[in-house]
Amino acid sequence: MASRIEQIIDEIEDYIDGCKTQAFAPSKIIVNRETMEELLNELRSKTPDEIKRYQKIISNKEAILADAQAKADAIIAQAQVKTDELVSEHEIMQQAYAQANEVVMIATKQAQEILDNATNDANNIRMGAMQYTDDILKNLESTISHAMDSSKARSEAYMSALQGFLDVVTTNRAELNPTVDLQEEQQINTQDLQQSMPEQQ
Repeated sequence: MASRIEQIIDEIEDYIDGCKTQAFAPSKIIVNRETMEELLNELRSKTPDEIKRYQKIISNKEAILADAQAKADAIIAQAQVKTDELVSEHEIMQQAYAQANEVVMIATKQAQEILDNATNDANNIRMGAMQYTDDILKNLESTISHAMDSSKARSEAYMSALQGFLDVVTTNRAELNPTVDLQEEQQINTQDLQQSMPEQQ
């Protein structure tokens, strides 16, 4: 759980480092670095320490059972000592085993309850961390999409301006030399202009 959160953080950092600059603003990248790093630091601080605590509780399950078994063994050992002094060894051993089994059952039930509670809490924390990470990625997706739309709009405006200049030049040439067929040349120039512009996805 926690290791996956760290992997997601590293992937976002790698993406920031690999971002390209904007076509008309070389000093900036598409995603604001400072904003994203603040979000990453906040995500890292949100990585729940509670998970480690619950993992420790879960790992203590065997210790609880071992302690219960040790108590049961001690009860049996005491019973065995008493059999030397009492006539009914069988009855004493039955009582000892019954007490030992009861101790083990109680300890097992307590350990299982602790394990279930820790697992439920850990799952809740995991879901919260996943939702938090998804919100960050959603914000990042929106920022990138907005930057792409802005870049595309600027490119289309630039193309429109160039086309206007080309139309003026073609008109001027036609006025100077009416015998030259400039319509076909204009179409070729327009195609060359469009091909020279970088594609906007």
